[in-house]
Amino acid sequence: MSATYMHIGIPVTNKKPGMVYNEDMKLWMSNPEDYDYVIEYLKFEEGTPFPEILHHNPHVAYKVDDLEHYIEDADQLIFGPAQASETARLAFVIKDDAILELYEEK
Repeated sequence: MSATYMHIGIPVTNKKPGMVYNEDMKLWMSNPEDYDYVIEYLKFEEGTPFPEILHHNPHVAYKVDDLEHYIEDADQLIFGPAQASETARLAFVIKDDAILELYEEK
């Protein structure tokens, strides 16, 4: 199994410069590569499918080679799995009291 660090996600209440809107997910998001510390800022809008816990807590994102394995290993599944694109899926879990985003690209 393999997991590679991608970014830290931080929810915000005010939009940051350069954020783009994702209509399907009802959220504003920044490109992590635009920030020195590889931060993805997220501003959730009403109607977002993401649970409330993600609106108020940071997460650490990992690219994984087997999404199901990491979901099974988690203490709790809080979102997903969901299609992130035609070739990628994601899920959010809690593992050892930390919120993790798991991202799998096929």
